[in-house]
Amino acid sequence: MGWLPYEVVDVFTDRPFAGNPLAVVLGTEALATEELQALAAEFNLSETAFPQEVSGEGYRLRIFTPTVELPFAGHPSVGAASVLRRLGRVRAGRLVQRCGAGDLPLEVPAEGPVVLTAGTPSAGPVVDPGPLLDAVGLVADDLDETAGDAGRAGCGIDFTYLLVRPDAVARAVPDLRALAALDLGTGLSLTAWDGAAAHSRVFVPEVGVAEDPATGSAAVGLGVHLAARGLLREGRTEYVVRQGEEVGRPSTMRCAVEARGGAAERVTVAGDAVLVARGEVRRPG
Repeated sequence: MGWLPYEVVDVFTDRPFAGNPLAVVLGTEALATEELQALAAEFNLSETAFPQEVSGEGYRLRIFTPTVELPFAGHPSVGAASVLRRLGRVRAGRLVQRCGAGDLPLEVPAEGPVVLTAGTPSAGPVVDPGPLLDAVGLVADDLDETAGDAGRAGCGIDFTYLLVRPDAVARAVPDLRALAALDLGTGLSLTAWDGAAAHSRVFVPEVGVAEDPATGSAAVGLGVHLAARGLLREGRTEYVVRQGEEVGRPSTMRCAVEARGGAAERVTVAGDAVLVARGEVRRPG
């Protein structure tokens, strides 16, 4: 019976027991997909990351929720890079993460926030806000009338974005069964936008996560959505996404989007990770 080393880090925070917890399990190259899924179910966090084929130039990353594998996710990408840097498995500088969304560049300094460049931006169709509002216990008056239509967007995986008034975010009460019945892509990002910063809650019942404390993939997709709705200026815009306050795990994601002609061309997300646990887990099988 073999054992695998792991660490748990809190991502998109600078203090323990905040942000989004992530398990990073090492030495899993020989494991089958169903064994990786079993480990993710055992940790039962929103995501578990498995860096494989690690070299000085980069690595392959497989990402699992408790129920499914994802092609890309933000906090596993930032968290895994932070763990590998601290353990000396990768060098500081520009690395490449190979995942289901493609080869994604990472800027990994000797210390401080890791910067991830997300996958290819894509903006989807307009979405009727009525069923979305119903599913989170809000009404039409809660919509941000300056924010344009609800819609789908993403950078490797898509989310549905619903922009509301600032006071509506905390008042939302999600009906997870109603949300799961809607075509949301990966999930719903309920967001208040003030022109420079966002307050978001992200619900992803389809992949086994009711409310996520910090969702880097949704944070970068927000930049794509804002650009498509004409809410960003041309060129580079930096913005901050706050998330997780409603579930007691405040998180901060620092993003930047480069837009041309009303379309996002490149989006990045940066954040820290804090070690909270380490140990060994039994190898499945």
